[in-house]
Amino acid sequence: MLRALYTSSSGMQAQQMNLDVIANNLANVNTTGFKKSKVEFQDLLYQTNRAAGAEAGAGNQVPTSLQIGHGARPVATPKVFTNGELYQTGSKLDLAIHGNGFFKVTMPDGTDAFSRDGAFKMNNSGGVVTSDGLPVTSFAGVTVPSTATNLTISQDGTVSLTDQGVTSTVGQITLSRFANPAGMESIGGSLYRPTLASGTEETGTPGLAGMGSVQQGYLELSNVKVVEEMVNLIKAQRAYEINSKAIQAADEMMSMSNRLRG
Repeated sequence: MLRALYTSSSGMQAQQMNLDVIANNLANVNTTGFKKSKVEFQDLLYQTNRAAGAEAGAGNQVPTSLQIGHGARPVATPKVFTNGELYQTGSKLDLAIHGNGFFKVTMPDGTDAFSRDGAFKMNNSGGVVTSDGLPVTSFAGVTVPSTATNLTISQDGTVSLTDQGVTSTVGQITLSRFANPAGMESIGGSLYRPTLASGTEETGTPGLAGMGSVQQGYLELSNVKVVEEMVNLIKAQRAYEINSKAIQAADEMMSMSNRLRG
């Protein structure tokens, strides 16, 4: 009976993590550029009491094994990098990536981080920064003077300014991508750091060579689907409940054994 207790408890712990991930997805349903996570599970070790193919006498073999599992465990919580819906804001510095790619920003310690959140602002020197004031490296060399009357960003990332009645091209946005974006590390603030699993950074022009295009005046919504997450929430709750029932049943059977009289 003890095996059933520990096996069911591992199932409850696994579903608790599943619930935590679902709750985080729902909490970020309105977070710009947020990518939902999912939990992947594996079964644990098996105790083999009789192996398949074992000799059964008279030249016969056992057709199947006799194995008892020891529960489940979570093994990964990968991000799902499907595109969220775009919604129009009208702001000149709001950008959405339609397709593959990330914006690159510079962290306070000088390292690079990457984001799908294109709600950019201007600092006091005309540089493009995130809502947290981090410089956007994808806009390298682009400065917007206070006298500019219009800012235009084309789908291929070409940045044009109208200043004192003259329109000119002042820079080019570049995007970054990775072979395995699910292998990137989430560090909060809608930012990701590359890891050995994500591969090396590839940069390119928006809309070319498989890179996503840039949409000015739009932001990308979270790719969390509330109805889907609510269904997953119900499934996790039922799985947690049934594992607790198994613990209760094992406890009742142990209690019955303890009450036996010789």
